[in-house]
Amino acid sequence: MTHRLCTTDPISLHDIDDPTGKPYVVEGDRYNDITIYFESEENRQAYLAIPVEHPEEDLGMSLDNPTDIMIDEG
Repeated sequence: MTHRLCTTDPISLHDIDDPTGKPYVVEGDRYNDITIYFESEENRQAYLAIPVEHPEEDLGMSLDNPTDIMIDEG
């Protein structure tokens, strides 16, 4: 099981020194997930409004980009 924390707001690109009480989103499943913290609820909403390029079969959210483009076969 891998759980990762991201304390850099992906919208403002500012580091969050103390994520306590900050808005966040958990992406992934219970075996492999990432918690992303935001400076504000507005930034969280902007992040959630970004369309998902490859939705999963159940139309859930996915950060996966299953493509062979730019894979080094070396």
